[in-house]
Amino acid sequence: MRSRPSTRSLLAIIGGLFVLEAVSVVVQVVSFKLTGKRVFRMAPIHHHFEQLGWTESQIVIRFWIIAIVLALAGLATLKLR
Repeated sequence: MRSRPSTRSLLAIIGGLFVLEAVSVVVQVVSFKLTGKRVFRMAPIHHHFEQLGWTESQIVIRFWIIAIVLALAGLATLKLR
């Protein structure tokens, strides 16, 4: 029998991009406090990509694509009643 994903895990999948943004800040702060080194050039992660030379349009469009893919993946895990 197949089990349904929990609501929390489903929410993390659908909102994966927001989770990634939040986790990037936590990783940056923890890494800097423990080692004195940064993981990203700047946190949150979208600023890191700006520092790498990506334009704002590139970042927004790629994040939209990622958000759509994650939303579809989350919706695909739902069981139709």
